[in-house]
Amino acid sequence: MAESHTTGDQKQDLHVSLLDLSIYGLQESEKEEPRNQNLWPRPVARKWLVVLFMGTCLLYCARMTMPVCAVSMAAKFHWSKIESGLVLGGFFWGYCFTQILGGHLSDIVGGERVLLMSAASWALITAGTPLLAHLGSHQLFFMTLARILMGLLQGVFFPSLASLCSQRVLEGERGFLMSAMNSGSHLGTLLAGGMASVMLEQYGWESMFYCSGLLSGLWALTVWQYLLKGEVSLVQVKTQNRLQPGLSRKHWLKLFKKPPVWAMVFAHMCICSTSYTFLSWLPTFFKESFPDAQAGVYNVVPWLTAIPSALSGGFVSDLLIIRGYGVLTVRKIMQFCAMGASSLFILPLAGEVNFPSAVIFISASVGLSTFSSSGASVNVQDLTPSCAGALYGFMNMMGAFMGLLLVSFSGYLIEITLSWATVFSLIILVNTTGLGIFLIFGDAQRLDQTAHCQLIVV
Repeated sequence: MAESHTTGDQKQDLHVSLLDLSIYGLQESEKEEPRNQNLWPRPVARKWLVVLFMGTCLLYCARMTMPVCAVSMAAKFHWSKIESGLVLGGFFWGYCFTQILGGHLSDIVGGERVLLMSAASWALITAGTPLLAHLGSHQLFFMTLARILMGLLQGVFFPSLASLCSQRVLEGERGFLMSAMNSGSHLGTLLAGGMASVMLEQYGWESMFYCSGLLSGLWALTVWQYLLKGEVSLVQVKTQNRLQPGLSRKHWLKLFKKPPVWAMVFAHMCICSTSYTFLSWLPTFFKESFPDAQAGVYNVVPWLTAIPSALSGGFVSDLLIIRGYGVLTVRKIMQFCAMGASSLFILPLAGEVNFPSAVIFISASVGLSTFSSSGASVNVQDLTPSCAGALYGFMNMMGAFMGLLLVSFSGYLIEITLSWATVFSLIILVNTTGLGIFLIFGDAQRLDQTAHCQLIVV
């Protein structure tokens, strides 16, 4: 295809990727090694796929522990709505400021190490939150501080994943791997809600923090075991990149002069901001529009739909690349589904719909939006694998800031217009603008090249 820039050797490697079901069989030879020693061997790749999926799940489980306990904590400590909002909002302010740092550290020392330190730290913060809450009479201060620290520590997670995949995974396998790991976030949200429904009444809100912290700590211990086995080492190597040789390395900051980089960043900002808006305002929309509807339906069904949708999008994107379609073509198709097709299902919500139709439209839109994990979100690994972590951190930081602005502005629109149609129209406008920029200026041709740099070697 026109945009494909894989070599003959790479295409041969891609045909024995994570999508090849035969590699999951017991007949596989454990002695087979990948040609590029910087890549995960297939047995290790399968282990890390499961480990990182669970890590993303527990990340969101720990992140959602405070929101699901907020009502109980507000009643105990006599917080107002403003004070509760201050505690909950503290997470996002911390989350924005460690994205680039986490990605840059991952590019230098390896994503495994950053993920380990991050998980161990947020596990301690989560498990220690009840102790901080009962430390003196300044619960509001300590809880806000705990949420800011939680945001700072979790802000490095997704940039580290991007860096890790760019160093360890073939181009034709990244879509499925990133989609699979990102789908863990939806499972983590559901897990937190399920745990809360059982534990809050029987054991109190403190038990949620203890349980979430313990699970995250066990995950960190699992990652630590990989490091103890010596599967990861940091060395100075001179490498010839097998995916796109011959380009000179450039400092990653200079990449901001490239239109494809800004197209990717802008598309990621738009999809993040609309996702934040959905996550923040959908419960209110359903509660006000359908007051007699069961909350369990509209709070669960859309996010259950997102899990198989994300996995399907990643599988299809990698399969298309393996079959010979250009990487750029595949990335744009995935992003069109995430922002264009999903907007088509938002459009009817601006009119009159009944409750079942609203749930179907929302679920379809949320499910399709997960295709971005195989589109603009993974495009950073196509363009700049040597500094994918730092650049993805910048993308995520900008997406978080824009998300905060769009969520706030949506609340203003609802207050002024008393209409949800304006909010859904705004979401469609943001999505189509970001999609148009990405379709026009987006690219998948590598813009950097590592000749002498620190890489992760098996």
